[in-house]
Amino acid sequence: MRCPAVALSCLLLLAGALRAEDADVGHSDETLRSAVDRSLPLLVQGARGSREQRPQCFTCHGQGAAIRAMAAARKRGIPTDEEEFRANVRFVSDFLDRNRSGYLEGRGQGGRALTAGYALWALEEGEEPPGETTTAVTEYLLQYQRDRDHWEPDMPRPPSEKSFFTASYVALRGLKTFGTPEQQERIRSRTAEVSAWIRAAPAEETEDSVFRLWGLQVVSAPPGEIARAARDLVALQRGDGGWGQRPDLESDPYSTGTALVALQSAAAMPAIDPVYRAGLRFLLKAQLGDGSWHVATRSRPIMTHFESGYPHGADQFLSMAAAGWATTALIEALPIPERPPADLVPPPPPLPVRAIRAADEAD
Repeated sequence: MRCPAVALSCLLLLAGALRAEDADVGHSDETLRSAVDRSLPLLVQGARGSREQRPQCFTCHGQGAAIRAMAAARKRGIPTDEEEFRANVRFVSDFLDRNRSGYLEGRGQGGRALTAGYALWALEEGEEPPGETTTAVTEYLLQYQRDRDHWEPDMPRPPSEKSFFTASYVALRGLKTFGTPEQQERIRSRTAEVSAWIRAAPAEETEDSVFRLWGLQVVSAPPGEIARAARDLVALQRGDGGWGQRPDLESDPYSTGTALVALQSAAAMPAIDPVYRAGLRFLLKAQLGDGSWHVATRSRPIMTHFESGYPHGADQFLSMAAAGWATTALIEALPIPERPPADLVPPPPPLPVRAIRAADEAD
């Protein structure tokens, strides 16, 4: 759902309150494209390393981050490693399929609703069709924590695995995308229940505000409520153009990337908006020379450390998630290429003479 022009104008008025030097980014499409081109190979490398080092585990920061950014790039006509994109999507699909019995028995997998929801989101971005496995996952989401009016993460690991809003949003998005006709009545009932919680619950950290905004969109809340949630998120933007995970923490690429993508996706904020442009400037300044972004983790590790191929050692998992969101935010600011008319599309090159002869001989 998109906010109407009247609601969106409130965001623009609020954006005008930013200092002129903060709003005037002055970046170009070439600058954004260069930043994206330097980031994507590292995300591909990190996702591949994660697949190889942890072949049994789908990770939101590995495959999820890479698929999201690569899907956005493909829509903009930005060349990506198509083989790696499909390999990541297949990996997610295989991960869910291996856990199908767990979904059918109500056990799910590690990470519970949060991981299941993020995995379905990755399949959505990969344009995977529904099937028996996705139906098992949506049935699991309908059954899991049904005694509560929202979903909760399995263990609190901020910023991306702590928020009740995040777990609830990805679960609802998965149900909306992959729910079967037979499940629709129960999905509507669950959505109404969770909608009431989303509309009433306060946001404490930036992650909450980001996914509360997205949650309001997925439950089709009134445009005014979505606009107010967007204004609340915009109000958290700092003078440097970025967002921090909490008021006592500095601006970082993870929170800034998630905020920008949510504002663009759920509140229809255009990339020319001063708020968005200031956020882009922060991301461009924060990108390191090797094309990566670094965000220090504040969560206790739950798995043995391994090197995925993405930089920053013990901080690489959160940094990879940050890069996925930051890269997506940069891509969303680039123009969508116009598709040429059919009569202007060049014909495929002719087959080489040897190939034609081989075909004739085969006949």
